[in-house]
Amino acid sequence: MDFLPVFLDIRAQPCLVIGGGDVAARKTALLLRAGAQVTVLSPLLVPAFDEYLANGKVAHRAARFRAEDVTGYAVVIAATDDETVNREVAAAAKALRIPVNVVDQPALCSFILPSIIDRSPLIVAVSSGGASPVLARLLRARLETLIPAGYGGLAALVGSFRDQVKARFKPAERRRFWERVLQGPIAELSFSGRDQDARKALQQAIDDPRLTVHGGEVYLVGGGPGDPDLLTFRALRLMQQADVVVYDRLVSSSVLDLVRRDAERIYAGKERASHALPQEDINHLLVRLAKEGKRVLRLKGGDPFIFGRGGEEIETLMDEGIPFQVVPGITAASGCASYAGIPLTHRDYSQSVVFVTGHLKDGSMNLNWPALAQPRQTIVFYMGLVGIDILCRELVAHGLPAKMPAALIQQGTTPQQRVLTGDLATLPQIVHQAKVKAPTLIIVGEVVRLREQLKWFEPASLGVL
Repeated sequence: MDFLPVFLDIRAQPCLVIGGGDVAARKTALLLRAGAQVTVLSPLLVPAFDEYLANGKVAHRAARFRAEDVTGYAVVIAATDDETVNREVAAAAKALRIPVNVVDQPALCSFILPSIIDRSPLIVAVSSGGASPVLARLLRARLETLIPAGYGGLAALVGSFRDQVKARFKPAERRRFWERVLQGPIAELSFSGRDQDARKALQQAIDDPRLTVHGGEVYLVGGGPGDPDLLTFRALRLMQQADVVVYDRLVSSSVLDLVRRDAERIYAGKERASHALPQEDINHLLVRLAKEGKRVLRLKGGDPFIFGRGGEEIETLMDEGIPFQVVPGITAASGCASYAGIPLTHRDYSQSVVFVTGHLKDGSMNLNWPALAQPRQTIVFYMGLVGIDILCRELVAHGLPAKMPAALIQQGTTPQQRVLTGDLATLPQIVHQAKVKAPTLIIVGEVVRLREQLKWFEPASLGVL
């Protein structure tokens, strides 16, 4: 180990930065975040320092470096492009046993600055010992996706109860107690921003430790339209900790592959007219699994609350007193339109957008056709493929021109994506001739004309027609 990892408390401590360029400005910003009182020594400063000087956060000495300039400082950082000056700074600081960092020259440093994941008061630092700062930054980026932003709030919550827990439990019991808290519903309450509920639950758990043994929880997670890169960090975290996953047909295999490997998998289907499990059975299944003490992942394509029947499921969970949390996902309208190069709104073409479910009922589409057939409006139909003939006929009958552009996006955002364009007059024929299959999103509106201009936006990996 070339360097001993140490976290310095420099709050209200005087720190010196030698150099006035962009690198010096970044180091200054880091010191300020840690609460230091910063002086910058340099004849000239780049504009990045202007805000610091204007609000009095930084003192500036417009002078060249001399050895005695380091006296009295808690930390010194040299960030100049003059190697001679950098060596003089390092020698002067080390002579007085002042911690010194020389940017990009680890041989001159008594300490180095790592790549930082800031979840204050939780701090994670990654360092390559100066061998490869780029590698350290890449690793930090990977860790950023695994450590929720809410960990800072959780750490603060735990810290405020440390004395109580220390007084209440013996050392071995204390460790087991915190493990249950930090991996259970109390942590999830904190992550979801319900700080008061988390605080109340933690106090109850301290008073009665049996309460940390929980009956389970349900996560309603939006899996997005298909591309796993569109998942939220929070969705991925919950997918990795679930004991059982109940998933729909619209969840892509690449998204499902990110679920914890040893999690039990239950297919709910939800294909039109062919449900593996009726909705009522799904609702009660979630309740049963949670009451068995399991962390249940209800994984849906798109967003749980946009034609995903998530509202019906949480009603049952609430009636049964089952804790749950909802993680929104990128809905098909947004994801598929973007990957097809079709903006849903545009100042020149569309000032509103409406999402509509195209499920047939009693042989007809019970939709508010006059409200849909409005000028300068984009209409996105979910599950409208079966009723495509009715859809196009009614929109024309209620005032939209037969030449109104329309697009079909089949399996959007996945490598199997197909995009077919036409208009209200030709769309039914295109569906039949191209043998378009579900899941397919239908977009109607002038914005479809922009697809040809924006084709460059489509990911090259997608097989777009």
